Amino acid sequence: MNHEHACCQDHSHSPRAASLDLDGLSGNAELRWSSLRIEAMDCPTEERLLRDALGKLPAVENLEFNLMQRLLRVQHRFESPEPLQKLIASLGMHAEALDEQQPRATTPAPAHKPWWPLAVAGLLALASEAFEWFAIGPHWLVAALALLAILGAGLPTYRKGWIALKNRNLNINALMSIAVTGALLIGQWPEAAMVSVLFAIAELIEAKSLERARHAISGLLQLAPEQATVLADGVWQEMPAKSVALGARVRVRPGERIALDGEVLEGRSSVNQAPITGESLPVEKSPGETLFAGTINGEGALEYRVTRSADDSTLARIIHAVEQAQGARAPTQRFVDRFSRIYTPAVILIAILTAILPPLAFGGAWLDWIYRALVLLVIACPCALVISTPVTIVSGLAAAARMGILIKGGAFLELGHRLAWVALDKTGTLTEGRPRQTDYLPLDGVADTRALAASLAARSDHPVSQAVARAAEADGIALHAVSDLTALPGRGVRGVIDGARYCLGNHRLVEELGLCSTQLEARLDALESQGKTVIVLLDDSGPLALFAVADALRETSREAVGELHELGVKTLMLTGDNPHTAAAIASQAGIDVALGNLLPEDKLREVEQRQAGADRVGMVGDGINDAPALARADIGFAMGAAGTDTAIETADVALMDDDLRKLPQFIRLSRRTRSVLLQNISLALGIKAVFLALTLAGEGTLWMAVFADMGASLLVVFNGLRLLRSAPRVG
Repeated sequence: MNHEHACCQDHSHSPRAASLDLDGLSGNAELRWSSLRIEAMDCPTEERLLRDALGKLPAVENLEFNLMQRLLRVQHRFESPEPLQKLIASLGMHAEALDEQQPRATTPAPAHKPWWPLAVAGLLALASEAFEWFAIGPHWLVAALALLAILGAGLPTYRKGWIALKNRNLNINALMSIAVTGALLIGQWPEAAMVSVLFAIAELIEAKSLERARHAISGLLQLAPEQATVLADGVWQEMPAKSVALGARVRVRPGERIALDGEVLEGRSSVNQAPITGESLPVEKSPGETLFAGTINGEGALEYRVTRSADDSTLARIIHAVEQAQGARAPTQRFVDRFSRIYTPAVILIAILTAILPPLAFGGAWLDWIYRALVLLVIACPCALVISTPVTIVSGLAAAARMGILIKGGAFLELGHRLAWVALDKTGTLTEGRPRQTDYLPLDGVADTRALAASLAARSDHPVSQAVARAAEADGIALHAVSDLTALPGRGVRGVIDGARYCLGNHRLVEELGLCSTQLEARLDALESQGKTVIVLLDDSGPLALFAVADALRETSREAVGELHELGVKTLMLTGDNPHTAAAIASQAGIDVALGNLLPEDKLREVEQRQAGADRVGMVGDGINDAPALARADIGFAMGAAGTDTAIETADVALMDDDLRKLPQFIRLSRRTRSVLLQNISLALGIKAVFLALTLAGEGTLWMAVFADMGASLLVVFNGLRLLRSAPRVG
């Protein structure tokens, strides 16, 4: 289970802290950990509020937040977690104490709130805006529609904002509460309603994204079977995988998923390890070889010795790495949230001083200076600033959708312009993910070798054999009848065609039959050095033909990599395949750096190493083995059509039709979005700065302030919508 560590060194006393000390703290109490599940804690806003409140308690030593699972672990000196729960309740959140000794279960999803109140609030806000704009009906009707909209969408924000203000924390909820209240005070009812609805929608989208990511993590658990066939007291019996002891002997039948990590004791088979290592082809397993939980056994039965418990398997560690990477991502705080710490209190203080200082110190007219203070408060209302970001981001997200790019949040669209590295998985990302025959080399002049090989290959379900059979079928080659077909686990197949015996198998089979020669070795080495898998057709006298199979590069990969280089982005390939294959594909695609033989934790490490140099890193993948690196990267890209559910849900961006050329398109769109965002922020703040100066000089009026606020809002909306018109449509 992952946590973001944060030692609380600030133990300054507060009235609340003191009361809790007296209530629950024993003078000589030892440090202990308590785990709390907080359903309302699912974004950095709540984390900051909790950190500020709990960090002030002298009895609290350490806080570990896991927003993905809504868990907070607290190291404290209280006799029980009850004082912590009381304080959290005062912040408007319910904390459920968990047993530290029990295994951590997946956090249940909270009950879904009905969507219709927000939809009704949105319609009411639009109606209020329309009635105001076209002067339909009396003013009280416009105000009533706006108030109903705020009641439907803004009450949770007001409640959180009030709690934040009580705790002297001007977070985004407090800022939104001030903005809406300010708009109401000066009679801008429709604007107040629209801001409440837009913010509620943004919060809902963020919560949905986190919930989907939680489901992706829990989905990983379903890869490994719950039951395993174990040898106990000389009898094979089914038992829960979690109960299987280290060293136990386990049997896995053909086609079954492997339940636990282990070492092969008996049998030969090919195992599809793509869910763990990302290798494009099954790996032959024989005694002494390693097996991973969650991988799929091929055509042969295997018996193996358990080397890792269910909680410590490679799959379990992938799950842990995903959680760790998700939690370790430091979400960029919204600009408005950071800016509000300075901007809003400063302008409010200026307004208060404007109202009272001139009349008290210089004999100014109270009504005149209160009016100026009210103008300042209207100017302080950050509606244009609040609206500028969501309008621009929504326009950018819509433009991306037109291109076939699904982006799971505005933060990732904003961050794309800063990517310095893009790491790419090989299989299914740069390549097609489906092996095909690349070479055919007849050896002794027998004319029918392709038909002979395809006849044997068509009777096998091994991906390499299937590639040979598909190539023959595409060329219209007729197949022969095969009798006495025998699978040779880990080596190939054998059968009789027209009374003669033939074998189709790998390098190992050739050596076992004693039919290898120096010339054949040289040809095999030449093909294998290109990253290809080679199989040989043989009869009793010797090899008849060679067939090479490889996972081909996607047609769009080289173009996509070239465009990334034009944008100044460096490329890195991370794959579980062997270094020969990695080098061959990297050379074809134009990749800057290629690394092979990588497990999921190795890919994660490579991403982290580049982030350590202050570089922003994107990761593109399509498999479960990519999930930790996808989660840890600053932006994770999933190949949407071919990717696993876990990769897509863990990633931040999905390329819906598996076209890598959408990656540079995303970066260009991010750069345009960033430019428009800066323009909008400059417009919103610049206009307010001008009217602030006019007001302090005595030239500003309330209607001018309203015009400035509404005008700035309209300007940023229209500027943000430019992204929709400038975005290219890609088929």
